[in-house]
Amino acid sequence: MRKIWLLGLTLVSFGMPLLFKLHSSVSVVPTVAPSPAKTIRYEQRTLPQSIVHILSIPTDRRFLVTPVLSPKVATVEEFAQKYQAKAILNAGFFDPVNQKSTSYVVISGRVVADPKDNERLVNNPNLKPYLSKIFNRTEFRRYLCGETITYDIALHSDLSLPGCKLVDAVGGGPSLLPELTLEKEAFVDKNNGRDAIGSNQPSSRSAVGIIDDGSIVLVMVAQKPNVRLAKSGMTLPELADFMKTIGAKKAMNLDGGSSSSFYYNGKTVYGKLNIVRKPIKRQVKSVLLIQENSVNK
Repeated sequence: MRKIWLLGLTLVSFGMPLLFKLHSSVSVVPTVAPSPAKTIRYEQRTLPQSIVHILSIPTDRRFLVTPVLSPKVATVEEFAQKYQAKAILNAGFFDPVNQKSTSYVVISGRVVADPKDNERLVNNPNLKPYLSKIFNRTEFRRYLCGETITYDIALHSDLSLPGCKLVDAVGGGPSLLPELTLEKEAFVDKNNGRDAIGSNQPSSRSAVGIIDDGSIVLVMVAQKPNVRLAKSGMTLPELADFMKTIGAKKAMNLDGGSSSSFYYNGKTVYGKLNIVRKPIKRQVKSVLLIQENSVNK
């Protein structure tokens, strides 16, 4: 019987462009495991305008990366308490007013969140010209291909991988790699100056990427307290460049700004700072969980 390989990432050192080398410091806190090649690894990089939290999930049958949707919005700490996850990153977009998702979420093959069911989104006259693109944004997918778990990043309308069954998916967007698709996914409209997520302004950001070997990397960019808020964080083009430097071949943006939040090893980090430089603890609708695969417990 073939072994089941779950995708992950052994952290590899890549050449960093000058933008990310200046004044940067690195601290690595691995989990306890017999081999670095089989270890979830956490890295924090202090850059001139941000602090970046990176979680690398190795290609190992012990771990799963799966989306979870909450009936009501909750902090990543509350998700952690409920699901006993090893790590959590905020995921899809949502409307904080009605607490409904504006991103697709699929769990165990069933659609549990459909943006077309969000009346505030569908009935917003300012968004009507963009709805077809909003309903076809990028999503992070988990497949079962025979006995093998495979992850992918694709547009919502893209067909499933041949011979594979779609198990889970969570929408976000735009795609960061192999190309930045801000206009294609209706986050930006240069004709009227639309920039729905402030893509060209530094801010806190969240992203997920896939390495060549199929392993996964989660990234949360936090604003830096000693940097002027308007200059603190990353733009979307900078985030795309950063994902490339850590080896991602495919990558997608997740909900950012005040939603950017990350949990690992009992500690929660919130990415957005308020005017007095204190973290904003925002509740979110969906997250990505890193859990041990029950088959291997």
